[in-house]
Amino acid sequence: MAYIEGHARDQALLLPASVEDYVAADNPVRFIDAFDDLDLGGAGFVRAQPKATGRPGYDPADMLKLYLYGYLNRVRSSRRLAAEAIRNLELIWLLRGVRPDFRTIADFRRDNRAAFKAVFREFVVLCRKLDLFGRELLAVDGTRLKAVNSRSRNFSRERLATYLASADARLERYLAELDQIDRGEDGAGTGRADALATKIAKLREQRQVSSALLGQLEESGEGQISLTDPDARAMVAHGKVTIGYNAQVPVDAKHSLIVEQHVTNACNDMGLLAPTAGAAKELLGVEQIDAVADMGYHKGEDIEACEAAGITPYIPRPHRGVNVSNGLFPKERFRYDPAADAYHCPAGQLLDTRYNSVTRGHVTIQYSNPAACSGCPMKTLCTKGRWRRVNRWEKEEILERMAARLAKRPDLLVIRRSTVEHPFGTIKQSMNQGAFLMRGLEKVRAEFSLTTLAYNLRRAITLIGVPGMIRAVQP
Repeated sequence: MAYIEGHARDQALLLPASVEDYVAADNPVRFIDAFDDLDLGGAGFVRAQPKATGRPGYDPADMLKLYLYGYLNRVRSSRRLAAEAIRNLELIWLLRGVRPDFRTIADFRRDNRAAFKAVFREFVVLCRKLDLFGRELLAVDGTRLKAVNSRSRNFSRERLATYLASADARLERYLAELDQIDRGEDGAGTGRADALATKIAKLREQRQVSSALLGQLEESGEGQISLTDPDARAMVAHGKVTIGYNAQVPVDAKHSLIVEQHVTNACNDMGLLAPTAGAAKELLGVEQIDAVADMGYHKGEDIEACEAAGITPYIPRPHRGVNVSNGLFPKERFRYDPAADAYHCPAGQLLDTRYNSVTRGHVTIQYSNPAACSGCPMKTLCTKGRWRRVNRWEKEEILERMAARLAKRPDLLVIRRSTVEHPFGTIKQSMNQGAFLMRGLEKVRAEFSLTTLAYNLRRAITLIGVPGMIRAVQP
């Protein structure tokens, strides 16, 4: 039995195949082509209207389609996109044979970096019309994504200060050894002196560079500086230091669709819940919504801002402080008595001596009872100092109210993990987008807007299908 064979490459065909025949009706590329009814000028795209004179440029709508296809299919490099536009039948169909070079493709992403978020939000509005959002519960989390900056080109104040002290000590040692050689007290020849002179010159040059970097940090007030990508920061994730950015997403619990996204170079998540969940709430168009996050978001002022904005937060309380790390009684072992405005300690004593302190506008009340602590048999389990102090935020009742809510719905923490980790796993593993290609915070935000748009697009197509999505955007 013979094999199935194709026709000869030099054979002339009476009816050549149309490019249309190579793109199936349920191919996602057809929805990308249909999803172009956008006000590109209103979204912020440059050259949204062609000029009357001069050489014609590429249509921004075609360039946007190219990037949507690329991010949807794990192709983000401008050079790879340029190559795919020539050989990929789906892209040939999508762009109708247009073949932009890689510089044009790269410039489009750079020049329109502020416009991609508007396209992401336009797709969120479409998903809302299709009732793909439950609009009841948001799972909020952040992930660290690598920047184009190695650890060796990131410097903190502590690292620079340590290096300068070490460089000074080495310089002093080298100079002392060089003096001994000059006085003839060292048996080494001129070769050793020349090597020391070379080391001293190189060390002084490196020291001058490090001193200049430390001066920049002191002048700017920043804690660290990156040389390749100035906006990237060193962040700790799962015990490992990553030079990158902090990407924040609120995910709707119904279908794990991303409602909003934002990239920052803040090294932790504290203070980011209210703005992140607030922007998502506005996009979903609801008056009230629940938001669950991990303990990294636990900050009193942020929780207060959420409640004021119509967001009901659910965040587990972290066990922080020196007492916890030393294995002593945590604050939860001390019961607050609102009537007496005092705490009852594990030994049954009343901590009613109060002192107020203000740190960066954060008012804290300190409760203690030095007389009771002095002779307490449980003192070794409670404090290593002379007496135990318990701090209480002036609006601690907000945190206590949230703890009571969470105790009634402990399943929310499980829902949070399964909801918000789905997009992160898909983006980093299936979409292979765990690192950025561009440098600078604004350009990185443009990249992440395209990444999250591609994730939502793929998710919506899985739920509804390409024909259904096309019908949704047709007039």
